[in-house]
Amino acid sequence: MNGRPEDEDDLGDVIPFSSDDSEQDRPEDPAVLAEREPNQERRPEPDAAAEADAAEVGTAGAGTAEVGTAAAGAAEVGTAGAGAAEAGTTGVGAAEVAGPVASRQRAIRKAGMVSAGLIVALVALGAGGIAVVKPYLSPDDFDGPGSGAVTVRIAPGSSAQAIGSVLAEAGVVASAQSFVRVTEERAVTNRLRPGHYRLRKGMAAKAALDLLLAPSSRVVRRVTVPEGLRTSEVLARVAKLAGLPLKELQGVDKALVGLPSYAEGLEGFLFPATYEIEPGDTAVDVLAAMVERFRLAARQLGLEREAARKHLTPLEAVTVASMIQAEGGVDADYPKISRVIYNRLQKGTPLEIDSTVLYAQNRRSLKITERDTKVDSPYNTYRHKGLPPGPIANPGEKALMAALNPAQGDWHWFVTTDPAHRITKFTNKESEFVRYREELNKNLGTS
Repeated sequence: MNGRPEDEDDLGDVIPFSSDDSEQDRPEDPAVLAEREPNQERRPEPDAAAEADAAEVGTAGAGTAEVGTAAAGAAEVGTAGAGAAEAGTTGVGAAEVAGPVASRQRAIRKAGMVSAGLIVALVALGAGGIAVVKPYLSPDDFDGPGSGAVTVRIAPGSSAQAIGSVLAEAGVVASAQSFVRVTEERAVTNRLRPGHYRLRKGMAAKAALDLLLAPSSRVVRRVTVPEGLRTSEVLARVAKLAGLPLKELQGVDKALVGLPSYAEGLEGFLFPATYEIEPGDTAVDVLAAMVERFRLAARQLGLEREAARKHLTPLEAVTVASMIQAEGGVDADYPKISRVIYNRLQKGTPLEIDSTVLYAQNRRSLKITERDTKVDSPYNTYRHKGLPPGPIANPGEKALMAALNPAQGDWHWFVTTDPAHRITKFTNKESEFVRYREELNKNLGTS
């Protein structure tokens, strides 16, 4: 059973109201109001005798003062005649209507006094008052796109105000408030992301915001780690693409990267994915991010629980996944390769996985000789039954899933007969296996 082609890189990862007055709220005609006494309901129409009595009361003397035409009544209403003129009638109704009008006039006069007071206060404050209010009404701002170059760091969880302060301190914008204002006007506060950004000094707040929203302005190196690479290959790739010293990556203390308790090293736990590496990130930061990505995948797959159901330790499950990944083929083949491994383990026969022999020799090849199968290494599954001591590569999510969910079948052999087209054949007959190996050798030109 053969290894995967060495040139293949599979990638991982307001309250409603009515404008019409109701009958209850609409003011009544003053003439109607005049027929009522204060705070009482409307009385029935008086007969002729009652009218005569009313005329007698409304002539002169004490009755006059009580109604409010002159003397004391005039004082109650405000002035004699003035209240009647405002109400449009005389008598009790005049007093009743004039009262609210006078109240409204007093309220208007008070409001005018307050407004005048505010104006006087602002005038008294003068330039000092304007200086206090101006940054909020019209904050300082630069014009144009700015010039030069400056790199700023936006910390995770920063608010628009905090970002504006960072930009102002770096000379990118004239004031933090100008940045906050344009951010709120465009409603993009939730689109601002942490990271390092290459901006310019003396920028208009709008221009600075545009750059912060442009992915091309972010100072970051993206490193993609394909599935199936060994740890030594992952470290070399990260060093080259991220610009980190290889020796620093190789010398990282494994206790600092957050490995699972069952892991014996980095092999198998540097999860294949695309990583963003920013200025200032260290070797520990990068490897810790890769391990954390593995732990996330393991939690989502329930790796520890599912491994126990297969009577495996979590490390053994990762080891199976690493062999599946190293042997390659197409994704649909992974569960079948998984089944071959479990069938052979159950039967007690050596796994005879070519990729384990190549791992023992630290080389990549599609050609395995008889001599290769005799190499002295605990990773040589031709000589040693059972699983190798640990993972032989860093598996991706699909390989991990296949290790935990093998296909159903009785296969005991598989051969990738056509590596160029990734064609893998499975069988439970040794004679077919031999024929498949011959087909592979022919395609490789070694027969």
